[in-house]
Amino acid sequence: MPKPLIAEAGLSEEVEIRARNGAIVISPAARPRAGWGEAARRMRERDEDRLLDPPIGTRFDDEEWKW
Repeated sequence: MPKPLIAEAGLSEEVEIRARNGAIVISPAARPRAGWGEAARRMRERDEDRLLDPPIGTRFDDEEWKW
């Protein structure tokens, strides 16, 4: 692909390529963890940032862990 076209499209070195409705779509690569910080902040504000299951002790906890 010509470099001027890449620059005009605002693409970086990493892109995602997929087929959609008979066309090839090239878009900037998504950042996998984009928005996680904001989502965590909202969960904390709603008091939803809890463990799904209670902690389960292990033999290490019982026999080796020292306070």
